[in-house]
Amino acid sequence: MSELTSLSLAEARDGLKKKSFSAGELAAAHLTAIEKARVLNAFVLETPERALGMAKESDARLAGGKAGPLEGIPLAIKDMFCTAGVRSTACSHILDNFVPTYESTVTSQLWRDGAVLLGKTNCDEFAMGSSNETSHFGPVHSPWRRKGSNTPLTPGGSSGGSAAAVAAQLCLGATGTDTGGSIRQPAAFTGTVGIKPTYGRCSRWGIVAFASSLDQAGPFARRVRDAAILLRSMAGPDPKDTTCADLAVPDYEAAIGTSVKGLRIGIPKEYRLDGMPAEIEKIWEQGRGWLKAAGAELVEVSLPHTKYALPAYYIVAPAEASSNLARYDGVRYGLRVPGRDIIDMYEKTRSDGFGEEVRRRVMIGTYVLSAGYYDAYYLRAQKVRTLIKKDFEDCFKTGVHAMLTPATPSAAFGLGEKGGADPVEMYLNDVFTVTVNMAGLPGIAVPAGVDAQGLPLGLQLIGRPFDEETLFSLGAVIEQAAGNSANDDAECSVVISVHDVIPTSTARARSDCEMLREFAKIFAEFRPFRGITLRLRHCSRAKTFGDSRLAGHCQLSDLARFNGRARVDTRISVNDECADQHTGDDSFQQQR
Repeated sequence: MSELTSLSLAEARDGLKKKSFSAGELAAAHLTAIEKARVLNAFVLETPERALGMAKESDARLAGGKAGPLEGIPLAIKDMFCTAGVRSTACSHILDNFVPTYESTVTSQLWRDGAVLLGKTNCDEFAMGSSNETSHFGPVHSPWRRKGSNTPLTPGGSSGGSAAAVAAQLCLGATGTDTGGSIRQPAAFTGTVGIKPTYGRCSRWGIVAFASSLDQAGPFARRVRDAAILLRSMAGPDPKDTTCADLAVPDYEAAIGTSVKGLRIGIPKEYRLDGMPAEIEKIWEQGRGWLKAAGAELVEVSLPHTKYALPAYYIVAPAEASSNLARYDGVRYGLRVPGRDIIDMYEKTRSDGFGEEVRRRVMIGTYVLSAGYYDAYYLRAQKVRTLIKKDFEDCFKTGVHAMLTPATPSAAFGLGEKGGADPVEMYLNDVFTVTVNMAGLPGIAVPAGVDAQGLPLGLQLIGRPFDEETLFSLGAVIEQAAGNSANDDAECSVVISVHDVIPTSTARARSDCEMLREFAKIFAEFRPFRGITLRLRHCSRAKTFGDSRLAGHCQLSDLARFNGRARVDTRISVNDECADQHTGDDSFQQQR
């Protein structure tokens, strides 16, 4: 079954058409993977019965020759999307047990094309966050770890659950929303592909609103081609959303593999920040080299108002959020906390229902919209936004087709490492992404390599309005040049060692062997990596007892291949007290 979860979306689509497996088998494999990976907390709601029912209907359509573009493809949906009859909470306590009676336009189009719902993914509360730590359901754990450490890492935010689910092969694709980088930053942190389309390309109807002039839906996938396939189904006109563009949706998949020769790629000089890590600069330089080698022309461009984007964003977004979240009052739906009177009920409901970060942003937004401060803050921020948009327009007028920048200022950081004392520290994670939202442009994050700790790094491509096709074309070039990035098969050795095991009998040795085998079996099922080699090794300190005796039972010379993904050589120790007995790489303590 694990072979099915390791397929790309395009491979699964083709396999279903060839009847190599059924939609039911594909859904069941992913449901099993989700169940075994609950430790990641990627899903806040699993929908196995609905998934199997939808898969059964897909199998019937496949058999009848009436398959849709996404027929039988199991997807995960960010909890910001309303799904009819399925709990949708925006990961907030104030929307506890809210079950919509309607379907968002984006998800309805996915079901129209035959996709299968696996469940709702975790996210920052009301999509407000950069690390998925503000969720009422607790933080999401990235399937990645630093080399030599088992510190849990953030998958990014706010769409961390969707990114982690795709990276861990729990689904073939997932939806996200991007207000200031909430698709591209998690994609870069998890070695996945994430695209934020042009504002208006996808309908916002049925998506829980954060900042209405900035929010945009988009897909996560493990390959650029897969993201292109998903976006074609998600995008399109919608009469229920007046901000949705009435434009035909191109065949994005057809852009994959097209030549980029002659395309002018802008390199914004303002994105070279003081103190930028050398690894980010290096991966950016590599990206420039890959595009140049493919025939693209690189030109330095200037976006002079970029430095004002982050402070302007954190005025505009909270202002719109304070307005949008005013509807949550405990009267019509969601949480209600009784009070002495209606005003007291309002205050208690919102105080208990909203988390700390949401309350902070509502307060900021209310302040900048208040009398006496509207002109000084909100109006000025909107003027800066206009200037940011004009910077991009001026560059595109010179013949620039797209721009290449880093996606994030660093690789993924540990849960709890940032923003504890100063929330601005967390906000700085959006420094490379917010300009795209402020200008309403499309942007895609593509995996481009790993840092010294073995964690994914991504590059961002920014395109002209409604020119996602060029981004897919360029993104495919980077993906291919990077060796399909962190998601490719990598030949690595993982060593499971038992220290200080000195069996006094053959039976004891056999018992230890069975323990190792069972551990290996569990590890193979849980590990969200592909292409790693698993080696069992005994590391006793006793000179009189070596590998040979245990090997007679464990056959340690055999290598067991299993489903996973990684780029670093990692050692896994059952007993961390003797980690220093290893030679070569530092030990990695696997606690799951």
